[in-house]
Amino acid sequence: MVKALKRKENFQSRRGPVVLVIMDGIGYGRYEQGDAVRSACTPNLDWLHANCPAASLQAHGTAVGLPSDEDMGNSEVGHNAIGAGRVVAQGAKLVNRSIESGTMFEQEAWRELVDNCLQHNSAMHFIGLFSDGNVHSNIGHLRAMLEQAAREKVQKARVHALLDGRDVGETSALEYVDPFEEFLQRLNQEYGVDYRIASGGGRMYITMDRYGADWGMVERGWNTHVHGQGRQFGSAREAIEQLRSESGAIDQDLGSFVVAENGEPVGKIEDNDSVVFFNYRGDRALEITAAFEEDDFSHFDRGRRPRVKYAGMMEYDGDLHVPRRFLVPPPVIENTVGQYLCQSGVRSLAISETQKFGHVTYFYNGNKTGLINEQLEQYVEISSDQVPFEQRPWMKAADIADYVMESIDSGKFDFIRLNFANGDMVGHTGVYQAAQIAVETVDLCLGRLRKAIAKAGGVMVVSADHGNADDMFEHDKDGGVKQENGISKVKTAHSLNPVPCLIYDPENQGEYQPRLREGLGISSLAATCIELLGFNPPEEYDPSVLQWKI
Repeated sequence: MVKALKRKENFQSRRGPVVLVIMDGIGYGRYEQGDAVRSACTPNLDWLHANCPAASLQAHGTAVGLPSDEDMGNSEVGHNAIGAGRVVAQGAKLVNRSIESGTMFEQEAWRELVDNCLQHNSAMHFIGLFSDGNVHSNIGHLRAMLEQAAREKVQKARVHALLDGRDVGETSALEYVDPFEEFLQRLNQEYGVDYRIASGGGRMYITMDRYGADWGMVERGWNTHVHGQGRQFGSAREAIEQLRSESGAIDQDLGSFVVAENGEPVGKIEDNDSVVFFNYRGDRALEITAAFEEDDFSHFDRGRRPRVKYAGMMEYDGDLHVPRRFLVPPPVIENTVGQYLCQSGVRSLAISETQKFGHVTYFYNGNKTGLINEQLEQYVEISSDQVPFEQRPWMKAADIADYVMESIDSGKFDFIRLNFANGDMVGHTGVYQAAQIAVETVDLCLGRLRKAIAKAGGVMVVSADHGNADDMFEHDKDGGVKQENGISKVKTAHSLNPVPCLIYDPENQGEYQPRLREGLGISSLAATCIELLGFNPPEEYDPSVLQWKI
């Protein structure tokens, strides 16, 4: 049971609210070339750095619960860490442990999937992000499951590959497809099974929509994977090469494809098959899961809906218990900031546009949907535009700022958390000029918020969940920009860079040192905000960046 927080002695909380600004995808870059944050015009960020206590926070790897410091952070684990106030073992690490120990294959869910295939002599299908980016999935987990299925005499398996080009190199698909085809050939020869890639397409074109932003993506994926409808090719390699040459698109935007023989798809999903969605991250898994599991489904016409045994890699929604069957239990995140603040009577607002709304609510609240306390909380979603982000890099930042400024003036809230999605969503496009505009948009909004904070006598904590726009080019080990046909090679993945922590506190009475603690991670933002609200943080939380004099 979460208890109310104790008041901090000798500290009077400010007149206005504490506002936590998450500049999604805006970090401190290592290299000047490719840093769209450094090259952008950011007078407001510059002012904050020159006039406010500042520190850098780690936002990747072990600092956010990932297996190693080679793993980039992401918005899911970042908001988990910020909302949990401490480091929690995350998806990739949990799945690694489950596979290495063998417990995944001993669990009831896996046994049901395999037994279903053996009983009906049916196929096991695997759908998911086809890379080792370690943000949504890892192809190593897919290999392990296929190897185990072969050992257990599942005769037929089909892989439906969602091409990445976002958490890994933008045109790296064949670097995964070619070795994987060799891997499947080995399994087929060694175990006498029939395992093949059956369909695929870019992750931003099919299947992996989130927050209901574009159900058309899910419909295209459903028709491709389930019905085998779409453009046919002899192999995944042929499809990727042909689609890339025709469109010039990077992997995440490639159209869908179906692998076929003699005009017949090799891997339609049929009655009595088993299906695994092998992404462990929840936001882009919920909609395709609903298409498989929900009886009352109205988002698109599914046509024939096969009767299958469906499982997700993890439980994607702990409150709604979706999916009904999952291979690895998710991290249990209790005692979140939201729970403590509600128990302490703090009035809170959470706001972002659709692309990151779930992050300031679901992920921030420990992978739980819905309000914690309807009397004390308000969640606001600003609908995102359904256009390519590089064509509208300002996104909905101004609308978010407008709402927050009105909320600050209203005096209705003690704590406000918001996410500006620009640096991340536009950074993922790889379009450098657009990323600069995205950063400049966020900077403009910071200036507007600062004025509102000053008027209300509040505090603004500015940080990020991970980097992205700060590292738009691929660099070699010596720091030089990699070249491809004489052109700087674009990077669309998150960076491994630290992120800012800036405290704008215009009514500061000198209660804490002007120098913030260094060497901390973004999980420390929780204790920082709690202290600025006038409370002592829970003992289990990572330390605040503030060094108190009182």
